[in-house]
Amino acid sequence: MRDNGLIAQLRRPPGGRDARIMLLAQGIDRTGTGVWAAASVLYFTFVCGLDERQLGLMLGVAAVAGIAGSPLAGRAAERFPVRGLLITSHLLRLGTMGLMLVVHDFLALLLVVAVTCLAERSAKTLEMLFASRVAGEQRGTFQALFRSIANAGYAVGAGIAAVGLAFGTTTAYQLLILGNALSYVLAAELVRRTREPAGRGLLTAPDPVAVEQEGAAPRGPWRDRGYLLFVLMDMPLSLDDSILNVGLPVWLVHHTSAPHAVVPVFLVLNTVLVVALQLRVSAWAADARGATRAVRWYGVTLLASCLLIAVSAGAGAWTASLALLAAAMLITFAELLRSVTSWELAVSLAPAGAGASYLGVAGMSQSVQRAAGPLLLTGAVMAAGPLGWITLGAAATGLGALQRRASLRRLDALAAARPVAVAC
Repeated sequence: MRDNGLIAQLRRPPGGRDARIMLLAQGIDRTGTGVWAAASVLYFTFVCGLDERQLGLMLGVAAVAGIAGSPLAGRAAERFPVRGLLITSHLLRLGTMGLMLVVHDFLALLLVVAVTCLAERSAKTLEMLFASRVAGEQRGTFQALFRSIANAGYAVGAGIAAVGLAFGTTTAYQLLILGNALSYVLAAELVRRTREPAGRGLLTAPDPVAVEQEGAAPRGPWRDRGYLLFVLMDMPLSLDDSILNVGLPVWLVHHTSAPHAVVPVFLVLNTVLVVALQLRVSAWAADARGATRAVRWYGVTLLASCLLIAVSAGAGAWTASLALLAAAMLITFAELLRSVTSWELAVSLAPAGAGASYLGVAGMSQSVQRAAGPLLLTGAVMAAGPLGWITLGAAATGLGALQRRASLRRLDALAAARPVAVAC
């Protein structure tokens, strides 16, 4: 009997040797990212001397720069090898980390952090593109493996950062930056050892049907209304990340009687559940039709979590804590669904022979929610109190149903077009 567990899949991932190397590179990269994510705000505050206004502006500009990273990477991948572009992204971040050690001026830091965020989002899009070509129809399994490795690496990085932050000296912060820089060097070297995947310039490796359909695809995603509709709906359907990392902690502190010590548990629960369950959840969305079913459950799950958050406002400390922990578990389950369905549909809804820029445009969803999500939650949802959370959950459920219906229509249209193109 074949072992389909996490360890067995990591040993024999879809895509073989190159996929295994890429998973290792991603794990190292995310470990460094975890180090920097845990230390960056404190570094900018205590070492660089930035105030709250400057810090908020810098992070906001960086988030906007990240939005441009995905489509730029997708466009570049239509002209240049994705492997070389990914190495360049890692080395670009290596350079910006080095600059952070010597640059403390606000405007200079603003530029450096923006470039770092742009390169980071570019790297993630290129990693997805590499996997879509190497893993093929098993890209959902690869995505699940990547999510498990990434979360484990992120947790290890945060633990490493905690040790450095315990010292709190400038030297300790600098060592953490160097550790993150080292992760980029190792990741770039590992990527260099892979082979350029088949399908240069395309979203996926070409198949005979795609070859027959050459010239049938739209000129690009920006002129493909059906695909843009999917991307636009996917932006608000990626809010689980902001809810977990911003919404839950801020709501707990300012609107409930739950103890502040519960906040770190949210991230611990999230990390453990993603590592343990991502591979199993991905099996529900192993193909495009399965992904459309999972989209519906995403909205329902998010609604249930929002109801629990709303209930926590008027409850006692124990009840509020349990309600928020249960909400964190449901949000994590929604994240597991979204992480697979978003990528699967981004590939499946693109026409045969589509260029790499399609995935670049789809990658904007996560970047946009990271920039706008915290503002939406703190400025609108929480301002409306419990009713705001209920409204958000209901809207997510409705959008999930709409995206499922629109995706099914597009899948049917693409399937109907294939025999016609072959017959010609």
